Amino acid sequence: MTTASRTSRAVLLREDDDVAVAPAPIPAGARIEVAGAAVEALAPIPLGHKLAVRDVAAGAPVRKYGQVIGFASAPIPAGSHVHVHNLRADLFERDYAFASEPAPRREPEPPRTFRGYLRPDGRVGTRNYIAVVSTVNCSASTSRFISERFRGRDFRRSHPNVDGVFAITHKGGCGLPFEGKDHQILERVLAGFVNHPNVAAYILVGLGCEGAYAQHLIESQHLRLRSKSEPAAPPLPRVFTIQEEGGIGRTVEAAVAAVESLLPSADAWRRTEQPASKLCLALECGGSDGNSGVTANPALGVAADLVIAQGGSAALGETTEIYGAEHLLTRRAVSEAVGRKLVDRIKWWEWYTGVFGAEINNNPSPGNKAGGLSTIYEKSLGALAKAGTSPLADVVDFAEPVRAPGLTFMDTPGYDPVCTTGLVAGGANVLVFTTGRGSVLGLKPTPCIKLATNTPMFERMKDDMDMDAGTILDGEPVEAVGRRLFDLILDVAGGAPTRSEGAGLGEEEFAPWTIGPVL
Repeated sequence: MTTASRTSRAVLLREDDDVAVAPAPIPAGARIEVAGAAVEALAPIPLGHKLAVRDVAAGAPVRKYGQVIGFASAPIPAGSHVHVHNLRADLFERDYAFASEPAPRREPEPPRTFRGYLRPDGRVGTRNYIAVVSTVNCSASTSRFISERFRGRDFRRSHPNVDGVFAITHKGGCGLPFEGKDHQILERVLAGFVNHPNVAAYILVGLGCEGAYAQHLIESQHLRLRSKSEPAAPPLPRVFTIQEEGGIGRTVEAAVAAVESLLPSADAWRRTEQPASKLCLALECGGSDGNSGVTANPALGVAADLVIAQGGSAALGETTEIYGAEHLLTRRAVSEAVGRKLVDRIKWWEWYTGVFGAEINNNPSPGNKAGGLSTIYEKSLGALAKAGTSPLADVVDFAEPVRAPGLTFMDTPGYDPVCTTGLVAGGANVLVFTTGRGSVLGLKPTPCIKLATNTPMFERMKDDMDMDAGTILDGEPVEAVGRRLFDLILDVAGGAPTRSEGAGLGEEEFAPWTIGPVL
């Protein structure tokens, strides 16, 4: 776990770092104490940006977190603002040293619990939804019309244990190679959502002539409806096709009636006391800034370690945003085979981006740079802090089930809606999303906790943020904030609403990964 050394005006993360991070704007000419030495700021240093604490020669590596975040593109005198104007992301070799660094042992933690919905397969839901699933974009509006009929709270008076009816819509389902990679991914994602422990029941809605048609989805993914009693032969899901039903209006009426018939069985589920080992935590960051790797991400890493210490699981994604830091995961992999699976995914991404004339290090975004992140290596090192210190137990493909307790890495793009869609499809029943610029993502059926990296943004966007990790910049220990976050995760898992749920977010953000041609 990163331990920040707090000075009056800057944060030095490691004694051998070349830069410190501004916890508040630093004016030019200000003298600050860093590691026992006085440094004068030669230029204004914005919140979250970097100050050189020593001279760095042109071409020399620049270190933050004790790791290389780039190379000086010009001489950098002590006190300089270090950013894209004088730092570049040259390629460099990384020693993967597979399975060479065992994770530090934590003291045993007292068992913790939350109130959740125990499903027949042993997983536990933190919410209890009914889903209306569009198999193709052509039935997306129709699926939304169906779910909107249940927007009011009236049905919850008689069915209080149902959290809602929501639509799963997307832009795909046709124009793809039949049974090709994109077809397989879409079906795996849809199956992951309808089989999710937070979904009690669902229906499928299609047009009738699409490539990714409902019957193929049912057969390839062995879809069945779950019930509280789990009969010997669970029923098949109901399918509604617009062409066969006689148009949109008739489809909506028939599907609404079907959802109404599912309400009693969905409402029959009850929350019961469940061990924290049933948590599957999705780890995500978006709209990151220079403080993400100093405050919110390390605090989330503590919370992830605490979940894992309880016997639970945590899933990290965004392959393109651990690039340059992947060696820190391979070193703590449980085996060389697991570590090599991660490196194989990195190599695939280098090939894949090259096919389109792009680079895997085509990052950070303009917003990230405005927040102080200068190179993909810096962003990746900060993003990796979300994963805590636990061993890397498994590496899985996009939207594959997260089965192993402990830390799992899922191969996903860095784009937040696509990454979180994969993590939720993998079974995550709570999502924690760290943000420094102010991302507002939610994703049904999984509750999303927003963790702010700095207090000014938290205060500005208080209606959208669940917790402020900027208190770390004021001296609160990372461990203490991580433990507060762990308590919040348990509360949310037990039913406490998040800000994104209160705002009604979570349907538009569903975004399966499309990697091939649209035909």
